[in-house]
Amino acid sequence: MTTANTAKTAEERQREIVRIARATGSVDVTALATELGVAKETVRRDLRVLEDHGLLRRTHGGAYPVESAGFETTLAFRATSHVPEKRRIAAAAAGLLGDAETVFVDEGFTPQLVAEALPRDRQLTVVTASLPVAGSLAEAENISVLLLGGRVRSGTLATVDHWTTKMLAGFVIDLAFIGANGISRDHGLTTPDPAVSEVKSQAIRSARRTIFAGVHTKFGAVSFCRFADVGALEAIVTSTLLPASEAHRYSLLGPQVIRV
Repeated sequence: MTTANTAKTAEERQREIVRIARATGSVDVTALATELGVAKETVRRDLRVLEDHGLLRRTHGGAYPVESAGFETTLAFRATSHVPEKRRIAAAAAGLLGDAETVFVDEGFTPQLVAEALPRDRQLTVVTASLPVAGSLAEAENISVLLLGGRVRSGTLATVDHWTTKMLAGFVIDLAFIGANGISRDHGLTTPDPAVSEVKSQAIRSARRTIFAGVHTKFGAVSFCRFADVGALEAIVTSTLLPASEAHRYSLLGPQVIRV
């Protein structure tokens, strides 16, 4: 009887930890121990269990939630986390434009920053499923914006479903700037929603070159739907918070890895 109660208490505690992590973006061992009234080692044990179940990823002193089929952060939340890092990454990614004239810009906050960093002194056609990306470029004099039609997802303000992918399939695009909820050497690039995965996958098929831009916390994370292998990328742009040794492992799969 005691064992069953203890197990139930642990399960409830772990559910609460996941709820807090998803609501706030991260959790701290010390704060959780105080809030839950348990020892730090108990919290660390809970975090190990939750990481094993693919719900959290541990960091030094805490953890953050893994995006999955059942949980995805909103665009509004993404606009408040790791912002200086995302701006550096976006500027470096936009610098890889080369002679591209047609560009796909993915949904998400980092791709939106890439769009804002694109040069305004040359003619570009930008194809996107993202309403915020389209809005940020709509008044740029030298940029022609093509917004893909479809069902708008409320959390990310981006279009999906067969209308979107069919329209995208009709283009040959010079360069695609792609985001992902997770990137790992074993499972490639992943995202929680199958409809989003289809759009990303089609963008990569339509593009001659593909660049992934994402913060260090994306690496090693695995979400529900796989849409590309790491080898499909020309380049990965991230920050120096991704260790050089790990960046090298990704480069062995094909892409150039740029840390800024």
